[in-house]
Amino acid sequence: MSAENPSQAVVVGAVILSTFFVGFGGGVIFPILPNLGQVLGISPLLVGIILSANRFSRLFANAPAGVLVDRIGTRTPFVVGMIIQAGATFGYVVAMIAAHPSMWFVPDVPEGWFLGSRIIWGVGSAAVFATAYTIAADVSEDDSRGASMGLIRGGVLFGFPSGVVIGGVISEVSTTVTAFAVATLFAVVASVIAYVTIPETHVSGDGHRSVSLTDIDTTLPSLTVGFVNFAVLFAYIGALFATLVLFLDHNNLGVFGFDAQGSSGIFMAITVVAAGLFMFVGGHVSDRTESRVPTLLFFLGTTFVGFIMLALADSIVTLTVACLLIGAGQGGTSGPLMALLADLTPDERMGRAVGTNNVLGDIGGGLGPIVSLPLVEQFGFLPIYVVCAVLPLLASVILLAGVHRETGQYMPRVDLRDDSCAPGSASDHAD
Repeated sequence: MSAENPSQAVVVGAVILSTFFVGFGGGVIFPILPNLGQVLGISPLLVGIILSANRFSRLFANAPAGVLVDRIGTRTPFVVGMIIQAGATFGYVVAMIAAHPSMWFVPDVPEGWFLGSRIIWGVGSAAVFATAYTIAADVSEDDSRGASMGLIRGGVLFGFPSGVVIGGVISEVSTTVTAFAVATLFAVVASVIAYVTIPETHVSGDGHRSVSLTDIDTTLPSLTVGFVNFAVLFAYIGALFATLVLFLDHNNLGVFGFDAQGSSGIFMAITVVAAGLFMFVGGHVSDRTESRVPTLLFFLGTTFVGFIMLALADSIVTLTVACLLIGAGQGGTSGPLMALLADLTPDERMGRAVGTNNVLGDIGGGLGPIVSLPLVEQFGFLPIYVVCAVLPLLASVILLAGVHRETGQYMPRVDLRDDSCAPGSASDHAD
């Protein structure tokens, strides 16, 4: 980033703020649709498909978005992605209007509006995700990369579950339409913030790089980090967020007088608070240690313990502790994981590497609701949450094996990318 551009703190802060606000649209639907599905006559499988539709559309858009970032830069894809997400969030409002066709001239297919909005939202978020992490890699150094990634990851993921809270609480104290309208307003504000504040960080001037649109990053660091991301997001966003409202209803658990829908938003908020704190802590700790791997293993283990407690939870206290541990584990993993990817990836390939990572993460997050909702209905919550507990352990094995194969070490140093002589270093895999 050139000297006349804003400082690292200003750029990272702008990305955090805009991604946080636009993320509301991704989460606001989660506590509403599972219960709304009964009112609209939507099957659990269709509810799962709608909840996951954004991840599957983003699945196809992630890799092209990463290529586009390496080709033309970060600013334009970031701003356009924000605008697309704002329009898609408004689609939820239209879907609710479609549920009452006697009042409005809108096709009476609310499930179609929800599905279409989620698909469009995923395309926009692909551009935002690819650019957000690339911006962090562009403006940070070895000793600040973990913290920067953690903060931006916090903005991206924090906005999503914050939308879950808004969706649960506002829809209960007011109306579902109000909840969706508030999310749309925040998405519009995010688009304005992005347009005004985000500079170009990835290309110089008006120059574009000669990057083929089919050049997708499949190097070992991208695949290793991506598979860890798959496991974490399948369990956290895919399974937990899709089933928690049903878990509360089944076990007759609630807080502050709210029913399952409102209470699910509050318990998800608990995971959000823990994740938000440990996203920065995990990244900061990994910046200050010789390797990011021990931090990652610790927080993957924390996620395992959290899901085991969730599987056995039978009270508000045990459920709260489980949510705290799951949130801390997910958050603490996020910053060091993306920083590790940046450590092992040449700058000119970072956009594509992020795209590959997001593809695998979205497969996990997208499969979660589709798999967990029907299986919970058939087998109950205990076996599903136990499987979710095992996933971070498998991710730990994948992490160690992939890092050792790439670097020749199980605990590579943070500054390994700067050591061109390191065996198996990222520079050996640049082409």
